[in-house]
Amino acid sequence: MRCVTDFSSHRPDWWRQAVVYQVYPRSFADADGDGLGDLRGVTDRLPHLAALGVDALWLSPFYPSELADGGYDVADHRDVDPRLGDLADFDALVAEAHRLGLKVIVDVVPNHTSHRHVWFQEALAAGPDSPARERYVFRDGRGPAGALPPTDWQSVFGGSAWQRVPDGQWYLHLFAREQPDLNWDHEEVREDFRTTLRFWSDRGVDGFRVDVAHALAKDLAEPLRDLGTPELFGEEALDRLPPGAHPFYDRDEVHEIYRDWRRLLDSYTPPRTAVAEAWVPGARRALYARPDELDQAFNFEYLQAGWDTEEIRAVITDSLANARAVGASATWVLSNHDVVRHASRLMLPPGADSDAWLLSGGRAPHVDERAGLRRARAATLLMLALPGSSYLYQGEELGLPEVADLPVEVLQDPVWEQTGRVRKGRDGCRVPLPWTATGPSYGFGPGGAWLPQPPSFARYAVAAQDGVAGSTLELYRTALRLRRKLLEGEELAWDPDASPGVLSFVRHDGWRCVTNLSDAAVPWPPGEALLSSDPLDGDGLLPPDTTVWLG
Repeated sequence: MRCVTDFSSHRPDWWRQAVVYQVYPRSFADADGDGLGDLRGVTDRLPHLAALGVDALWLSPFYPSELADGGYDVADHRDVDPRLGDLADFDALVAEAHRLGLKVIVDVVPNHTSHRHVWFQEALAAGPDSPARERYVFRDGRGPAGALPPTDWQSVFGGSAWQRVPDGQWYLHLFAREQPDLNWDHEEVREDFRTTLRFWSDRGVDGFRVDVAHALAKDLAEPLRDLGTPELFGEEALDRLPPGAHPFYDRDEVHEIYRDWRRLLDSYTPPRTAVAEAWVPGARRALYARPDELDQAFNFEYLQAGWDTEEIRAVITDSLANARAVGASATWVLSNHDVVRHASRLMLPPGADSDAWLLSGGRAPHVDERAGLRRARAATLLMLALPGSSYLYQGEELGLPEVADLPVEVLQDPVWEQTGRVRKGRDGCRVPLPWTATGPSYGFGPGGAWLPQPPSFARYAVAAQDGVAGSTLELYRTALRLRRKLLEGEELAWDPDASPGVLSFVRHDGWRCVTNLSDAAVPWPPGEALLSSDPLDGDGLLPPDTTVWLG
């Protein structure tokens, strides 16, 4: 095996092949004992990330927020929520991360603010037709006395995307009502986010994850147009409309915003990177990662793929082709703060409704935790062998399953109430991490945790897996260490002779990854087994739901 250049340290394009670890701060580690994770807690646990072998951490929002949407309702984009610390704590985190060789990426939330943001409070006080309201999307209602919303647009979280204020006007919120959408046609909005990008770049951050990157530009020409059918309300509508034709998703005008950002990000040495959260079809998504825009865009097709050979092969092939077409590298992700953890999700039957499964408390259908973990480990080792960047979500290195049976009285996600309690929401993947096998919050902090952890978390704790051969934590550590030695180039070649139900591809120098997605053991090609997601029997057969790397 030959070592290659360390992408994480010396190259301005370190992100092309990086492994990035997502930290959801409120659930990562609690240093002050109030039950809520904080920045000092993150800093204290950075050695865990360095030992894991990741290249960077991505911090989900830590800004002042009333937590109407888990921190994505931002009251001040250039400060720290006092419950999580202050700017001095943030600076200390960045300094320690850099000392350990870790890059730092922060979330930027440009589509909306909190309703507590000083701008929105000014807009409410100023009244209709005021300059303060032009920073947002205010409109008069329809029908007698304007009592009906301006359009039929629906919120991602359920219900109308419009909220009426006491003076009779309505404001747009594509998400929670506490998250009014900004008007990106307004130059003051654009300049304020330039200031935000400079503020954090000047404090040493290495890049940005752009929340809801595809929704900033909107067709606000009067009269606003209805969508007319529920099938067009969500992001899935982008497959049913001509490219760029949706009134508020993936409009062509959004790319001018990111070209402007790229000029700013390139003014730093080294240039700051950015990755788009853009829930749009693959070829359109790749446009956000053009050289003059945001470097990368999250590949959600891979996350959404079922445990099926042909489906996964097609997603990988298309994703690599789309990234290559614009000169970007591909991205891969299996879990994040918005979806059911993949140790549980991959065990759901094809076509199963994850919302219904969560509402059942994870009982219908029953998911076998051991089988789910086996499949999750195989999926992860497959992902880490692919060309491009891998994004890991906190706790997946422990094999954590979804906490599907959270009592409804503890739920925090606005999805629960806004959908009339028919979607349980995302709290089950945000339960605080277990660091030790004992204690009031399994080492998350000196006290309790803001969401209850199940007793099963004890066996998943970092302390319970550290140094234990075959544990999921040690599998991740070994995989990431090997990946640094093996990774080279951004190409792969599929094995045309792979058995049915098997994904097999070759990387440079003959390094091979083989994943058995079938129900039966299959022969694997000749070669030295460098690492496998579960033990091999030594009989030349690869068990079901297992991945092996061959040298």
